[in-house]
Order: sequence, then structure tokens, then C-alpha cells
Amino acid sequence: MLIINCPYCGERDQSEFSNGGQAHVARPSDPEKLNDKEWSEYVFVRSNPKGIFFERWVHSHGCRKWFNAVRNTATDEILKIYKLNEKPPSLDEFTNNLKTPSGEPELGSGNFTVKK
Repeated sequence: MLIINCPYCGERDQSEFSNGGQAHVARPSDPEKLNDKEWSEYVFVRSNPKGIFFERWVHSHGCRKWFNAVRNTATDEILKIYKLNEKPPSLDEFTNNLKTPSGEPELGSGNFTVKK
């Protein structure tokens, strides 16, 4: 069970929250000038790193407020929670531990039969 510390309500079970995707996505400065390909990339294409990732979450079965989280996608550990109006933390604050509990390699799919 993953416990998330809502900055407004305190610690709650993950089942009360919904993930809103990548945080701090910059809106296009002039969206009317984007072609269809550029617009679809802005709307749909997001980072999917293994390691430190900034995400938006909403406490959908609680206060219904949005907040940001810094999560290690390799270990699923939430490293920091902060409100939307707060400055994002620096990446230097976190150790990018890419070792997963299941023992996956740092790079690749985990399929050890593939020759590099």
C-alpha cells in the first residue's frame, strides 16, 4: 500500500488520489500558431523517465485539491510533496536511485536474453 501525504489533509491511502500526469509542462506561448503535430505533442507527449519525476496529483476522494509530488518511478517512493503555488524543489536535493525492488537493470527492459 502506498501512503500519500496530502499537503491539506495529511497521510491517506493511494486509493483516495488520482494521478494527473507530468507536472510543470509549459504551455505554448502562442497556441494559435501551432500546427496539428505540434499541438498533439503538447497535449499527449510526456516524459516517462526511470527515476526522479515531477507529477501532479489530486485528492479526488478527499479535499479535491491538486498538488505536486516528486516520485522515484523506479522504486515508487514519493520523495516530496508540495502545493501548486510553491516553488519546485531542485533535482540536486534527490538521489536518483534507479535500483528497483525487483532487481531490474538500470537500463533496458529487464530481458536478459537480449545481447547488447
